[in-house]
Amino acid sequence: MILKLMVIRSQDLDRLAAFYRSVGLSLEYHKHGKSPFHYSANNGDTVLELYPLAKGQTEADKHFRIGFGVNNFEDTIARLRELNTPFVMEATNTEFGFMAIVSDPDDRKVELYKLT
Repeated sequence: MILKLMVIRSQDLDRLAAFYRSVGLSLEYHKHGKSPFHYSANNGDTVLELYPLAKGQTEADKHFRIGFGVNNFEDTIARLRELNTPFVMEATNTEFGFMAIVSDPDDRKVELYKLT
């Protein structure tokens, strides 16, 4: 089994897209079919999409958590600091590898793992 699609919803798509670009994703703004305009990035076999909130949804899901392995870890951490990104956990060695945890603009936790 492989993960093919992950959708994250936000009230402020442009702000969320800027954050995920700073983590290293190449996002495209587009629309297909009857979907609203949204951002999309391919990461291997997985597509990550950033969509506006669904009808009736009043706020983003703050309990969704995502993790990325990052090749240029130190540069990414420095860029996030420049953007005043909140750090939930400073970069440290854990049982899962060297990682940091930050909050995205909708207050979701995003784990960043240093790839070696």
